[in-house]
Amino acid sequence: MALIPSRVKYRKMQRGSRKGFATRNNKIDFGSFALQTLDRGWIPNTQIEAARVAINRNMKRKGKLWIRVFPDKSITKRPPETRMGKGKGNPEIWVAVVKPGNILFELDGLPESTARESCRLAAAKLSVKTRFIALQGRLQ
Repeated sequence: MALIPSRVKYRKMQRGSRKGFATRNNKIDFGSFALQTLDRGWIPNTQIEAARVAINRNMKRKGKLWIRVFPDKSITKRPPETRMGKGKGNPEIWVAVVKPGNILFELDGLPESTARESCRLAAAKLSVKTRFIALQGRLQ
């Protein structure tokens, strides 16, 4: 279940800016617990999928999971040992651009210890620093 856009207007994208902090998607909206980024960077679709699988296996079909990021940016790569001047390479991977404060995953319907362990396992699969946060007033 690779996360990629079904269709895009332009196949090849510019690198863009990663400065600043998250101004949206920075609060818990659905669950009681969440995994929040502390770094800025690109998270590939393979890492998001690996983290999702780690969370689901640890939750053992208890509770609910929301994935709050989507890899909608294409990253191009040139073949190795290619000479300069033949244009931009083909899209190879899809990434989600994250800034400090972005919520990556939200969990609900399970005890805090299980949610904390699930987020710890998911954080090990990601290339950015993260932290576990809990919504105040909805602890179980």
